[in-house]
Amino acid sequence: MIDIAILGYGTVGSGVYEVIKNNQEIVDRKSGKHINIKYVLDLRKFSGDPVEDILTDDFEKILNDEDVKIVAEVMGGVEPAYTFAKKALLKGKSVVTSNKELVASHGQELIAIAATKKANFLFEASVGGGIPIIRPLCSSLTADCILEIKGILNGTTNYILTKMAYEGSGFDETLKEAQALGYAEKDPTNDIEGFDSVRKLAILSSLAYKKTVDFRDIYTEGITKITKTDIEYAKALNSTIKLIGESRLKGDKIDAKVAPLMIKNTHPIAMVNGVFNAIFINGDMSGDTMYYGSGAGKLPTASAVVSDIIDAARHVGVNIRIDWDDEKMPIIPLGDTKVCAMIRFAKKDAKTEERCVAAFDGADIIRLEGHEGEFALLTKAQNESDIKAILEKLGEEVLSFIRMEG
Repeated sequence: MIDIAILGYGTVGSGVYEVIKNNQEIVDRKSGKHINIKYVLDLRKFSGDPVEDILTDDFEKILNDEDVKIVAEVMGGVEPAYTFAKKALLKGKSVVTSNKELVASHGQELIAIAATKKANFLFEASVGGGIPIIRPLCSSLTADCILEIKGILNGTTNYILTKMAYEGSGFDETLKEAQALGYAEKDPTNDIEGFDSVRKLAILSSLAYKKTVDFRDIYTEGITKITKTDIEYAKALNSTIKLIGESRLKGDKIDAKVAPLMIKNTHPIAMVNGVFNAIFINGDMSGDTMYYGSGAGKLPTASAVVSDIIDAARHVGVNIRIDWDDEKMPIIPLGDTKVCAMIRFAKKDAKTEERCVAAFDGADIIRLEGHEGEFALLTKAQNESDIKAILEKLGEEVLSFIRMEG
C-alpha cells in the first residue's frame, strides 16, 4: 500500500479523488500497489463529503508523515504550491502536479531536487489536460531531435474563435457565452491574452530542447483584437484563425511565439474546434506526430494527474530521468523572424491601395464585398521588423495585422 495526499480539493482535486475511488481496482493493478488517499489538504470544510474524515488544513502533518510517499499538488498558482512541493521533494516524497504556473516558473529546479532525493516531480496534466504529451516528449521521442512544436494550447480561446468563425458572432458576445458555459473564467485574462498558452509552450519547449525556455521571454499576443471582419477575410482565403503557440529550433536558438495565426483549412490544426486542443511535434526522425483531445476539464485533467500518481508509485525510490537543464535557451527576437502576414488597411483616398502595393513589393491584394472602405495585403515572407518598418514609413491606417502560415 502507498499513502498519498491531495493538496487542494477544488475542481481538479475532487476529480483526482473521484478517479481513484471510481477506478480503484484499475489504479491499484496498474500501480502494483493499493493507492490509499490518506489526506486531503484544504482550508475549507466539506461537511458530508466523502473526504470529510481525511481533511486537514495542516501541511506539516502531511510533510512529517513518513508513510505518505506521493503528494498531488492541484492547488494552482505559484504560492504556496511551490513551497509545499519543494518541501515535499526535499523530504523524499514524489510530487505530481497539474499546475502549469508552478512548472513554468520552477519546473527545472524541482526536477533537479527530485533527482537528488531519488523521488519524482511529474507534471503530465500541466499541458493539454488529459492529452498525453509530456511522456511522449520525455520518453517516446527521445531518439529524435525535436525541430518544432506547434499547437492549440488553450480550449477557451479555441472555443471563442470557433464560434466566431461558424456563427459570425463578435468577440465580446462570444466571450460572455463562454463564461456562461463555464469555458472561461470570470476574469478570462490568462486565456484570452495568451498567458495560459505561453506557459504551456515554455514547458513543452524546455522538454523538447533540453534547456530552460522562460515564458517571460516569449512574445505573447492574445485574441482580443480579432474581429468578425478578420474572420471573413480568413474564410475568403479558405483559412481559419487559431491562437497558436509555436517554437522552432534554429541552430542553437529557437523562434518562439504565441499569437493568432491564419492557417489554411487543409491543415489538420484548422479542423480542431471547440474546447479541444491539438499539439504537433516535428522530430528529425519521426516526422510529424499530433496529439489531440480535451485540453481541460475536471476528469480529463484528473486522469492525467492520476497517471502520474501511478507512475510515481511504480518508481518509489527510483528517479525517472527528465532532461531539462537550467541553462537558458536563447530566443530569436521577434523582429528577426520571417513571417507572412495579412494586413488590413483603411482606404484614406483613391491612391491608398497603390501606395501600399508599391511598398510591399510582390504582395497580393484582397478585397471583400461589403467592405469597400478597406482592403488587405498578403505579404511575402520577410523579417517582421522590416514589415513593421514599411508600415511605419507608409503611415497608413492599419486595421489589423495577422500572421499567416507560410
